[in-house]
Amino acid sequence: MKRRLISVLLAATVVAGTLAGCGGGSDAGSADQGTAPPPAASNGGSEDAGSDAATAGGEEGKVINIYSFNDELRTRITAVYPAIEHTSDDGTVSTLNDGTEIHWIINPNQDGVYQDKLDEALLNQADAAADDKVDLFAAELDYIVKYTDADIDVAMPLADLGINPDSDLSDQFAFTKTVASDANGVQRASTWQVCPGVLVYRRDIAKDVFGTDDPVEIGKKTADWATMKTTAEELKAKGYYAFSSYADTFRTYGNNIAGPWGEAGSTTIKVDQKVLDWVNDSKEWMDAGYFDPTVTGQWTSDWFTAMSSSAKVFAFLFPAWGIDTQMVPNWDGEEGVWAATNAPLPYNWGGTYLVAATGTDNPGHVKDIIMALTGSQDNLTKVAKEYTEFTNAQSVMDAAASNDEFNSAFLGSQNPYGYFADSLSSIKMAPLSAYDQGCVELIQNAFDDYLQGQIDYDTAKANFETAIMERYPEITEIQWP
Repeated sequence: MKRRLISVLLAATVVAGTLAGCGGGSDAGSADQGTAPPPAASNGGSEDAGSDAATAGGEEGKVINIYSFNDELRTRITAVYPAIEHTSDDGTVSTLNDGTEIHWIINPNQDGVYQDKLDEALLNQADAAADDKVDLFAAELDYIVKYTDADIDVAMPLADLGINPDSDLSDQFAFTKTVASDANGVQRASTWQVCPGVLVYRRDIAKDVFGTDDPVEIGKKTADWATMKTTAEELKAKGYYAFSSYADTFRTYGNNIAGPWGEAGSTTIKVDQKVLDWVNDSKEWMDAGYFDPTVTGQWTSDWFTAMSSSAKVFAFLFPAWGIDTQMVPNWDGEEGVWAATNAPLPYNWGGTYLVAATGTDNPGHVKDIIMALTGSQDNLTKVAKEYTEFTNAQSVMDAAASNDEFNSAFLGSQNPYGYFADSLSSIKMAPLSAYDQGCVELIQNAFDDYLQGQIDYDTAKANFETAIMERYPEITEIQWP
């Protein structure tokens, strides 16, 4: 029965009412923190021996399989986990000082490819050979609740690894612990990231158009969307674009929705008014010429080119990870040309959670990796300094804004942590559901054709309905505001 339950939920084909706790959207979002029990029998009666090995200190396996959707996790773990001695030239295998190998299994996030590959492996976990078992996997905020559901039990409670969330992770921001917990308040994942977003702009363009590149003064011109529209008109008059495309602004709307895309146990997807505000505003801005017409989305060559010195794009909307992993490698000019200030609307974008897979034969190593990356203040300080990440340690981030050691060379020696903190304090966390990634991707895909003038508005809505029901066959209705 357990295996069937896992198969049904991970394949996203649950019939309404079959699983009362499926998804855990609103329940997980309101779970009380600091109540996780000590290592206990609350693991849901797992058929695997992962938790037993963890508490008994059994012999570890020789291969640690870590599933992820990009190379960021390997980079961060390598930076803070001293047991790694070397990594193969192709980045697929890291060898530890005890001879154990980490095998990095990476698949792209787009179109659900990563989740499909991970789900297949998790469905085979009980019968897999020791060296083939999933030991640790990454899950984004957009779909973390799918894997932390207590009923399917694919994510080990941290307590079963020997991690006490109350004491070992006491410095983490409360909301990151909440979204990493199941509906019973048991924390089953941990993250090193907190992802408040800012506006990152070109200093040279700011000077040309506004006569200053000072973040405080530029922040006055990006204070809200009405002010930003006036600013976009000024930029247009001098031959610049406010943003590269409408895709860049989506998260400021989409992460401020009032309710979850899908309620637990429901077969209805609800489209929030904020999402349609994004569509309408994007159409207005597109027609006004405030976006670069050659850029039609994100994660494309045109989008990366818009971050280069040859581009006429003034700003991007990114959390810290976006600056490090997207802007830095795609900027081909001198350091110090970019700066950070407040976005027109506070928002949060992303966050990668580390999840110990139930049935792992490497619970000791997995515990050490999770604690090294998400539970060590020293390591979280290191990651913040080296990668300009807003890390999941409140005391570290509280001190960072007034510490010159956290200044960023890429941002012209600016310390951006005050802006990150201001954004975080104003964020109203979007309620989570198991459908978030699909809804976020497919709503943008559907309205992209509309914004490009290829289809009309009603056709875009119909295309979204078709796409979402194909991705999630159990969905029977789309409610529009």
